[in-house]
Amino acid sequence: MHFPVHLLIPLVGGFTYVVGALCMKCATEHGAGVWRSTFVANGVAALAFMPLWFWREPLVGSLAAVWWQPVVTGALFMVAQLCLFLAISRGDVSVTTPVMGTKSVWVALMSSLLLGQSIPLAWWIAAGLGAVAVALLGLGRGGQHRRLGFSVTWTLVGAWLFSLSDTLTAKWVPAMGLARYLPMMMAAMGLLSFGFIPFFRAGLGEISGVAWRWLLLGSIVMAATNAGILSALGHWGDATAVNIVFSSRGLWSVLLVRVAGHYFGNSEGKLGAAVLGRRLVGAALMVVAIVLVVT
Repeated sequence: MHFPVHLLIPLVGGFTYVVGALCMKCATEHGAGVWRSTFVANGVAALAFMPLWFWREPLVGSLAAVWWQPVVTGALFMVAQLCLFLAISRGDVSVTTPVMGTKSVWVALMSSLLLGQSIPLAWWIAAGLGAVAVALLGLGRGGQHRRLGFSVTWTLVGAWLFSLSDTLTAKWVPAMGLARYLPMMMAAMGLLSFGFIPFFRAGLGEISGVAWRWLLLGSIVMAATNAGILSALGHWGDATAVNIVFSSRGLWSVLLVRVAGHYFGNSEGKLGAAVLGRRLVGAALMVVAIVLVVT
């Protein structure tokens, strides 16, 4: 079986995404707060993409005519990030991360509608299997269900916004080139995030040292993950394939929470046999979905 090399990026990104999510969850539990956490994470992401300015590509057309495109996708990405952190702060990583896998279904639909791409039947089947896997992986947690609806709702909204941002990025990057588009997109996200400041419950200086350590680590890991996914989308396109493989983070979330969750102060690892069985079936379906894409 031939595995396209560029799909290794979302496969590895699925793992690092979960590590970053666990760190951000830990930061919010130590008092960092959703608004301040999102602000810092977006600022770190904006700085992480700045070095791309030194790698210039030919500009197709006029920059003045297309400057608004990275601003739009940056704004979408910013709101999606806020939805994700809201979901993580109130719910479980082992719920929000697998549910975020529905993004692959949205990307398949939007790629067909916005990019005029012909999506292979196998990809539609894979997207459908991924959606079923999401339900089995993420919606069967025993114990506290108080905020499950809140968490799932915000995750689904975030997944839709991320998918719209990804699809438009794949559509608009060629006109400006990856090295111009991504720094402008992330800079726009960072600048727009200053609008979060009125919602801070206290200044950044009031964040505890423990929360800062988790927050900075999570922000750096998230920024690196996003850099890999957005670069893959911008360079190779393949928005649907990239996102279906990236959905493997649902499997990683179950495994990491189970095996290493306690290192992050996470208590989700105590799963019952019934929940674990459902999640194993979900993980198998996710693997089938990935195989359908890469073959």
